Amino acid sequence: MEAMTNSRNRLSDPVSAARAWARFRWIMRWVIATAMFSVAAALAYLWADGSPLTVAVVVATSAGVSLSVLLAGALMALIFMSSGSGHDEDVGRSSEDLGDRWDRRP
Repeated sequence: MEAMTNSRNRLSDPVSAARAWARFRWIMRWVIATAMFSVAAALAYLWADGSPLTVAVVVATSAGVSLSVLLAGALMALIFMSSGSGHDEDVGRSSEDLGDRWDRRP
């Protein structure tokens, strides 16, 4: 039971939380740079291919590519944040500590 108390204190630790959020922001800066590069590469490919680059094509390509890269990067960063802040270990530890207490099958 003491392990669960220590884990709760660790999750509410402001230093640990600040470190996790700083890492998240650092990863997101790289994701934003990657998204901008990906949009530029996609537009360059369309231009080199000879496709007509109308305003609608540029807006749709920019929105589609940037939102896809940003969503994938944000989800990846949240996974790293969850692991780095100790949430993943606490979920595994709580099920081991509780044992069959929550098993309501007959």
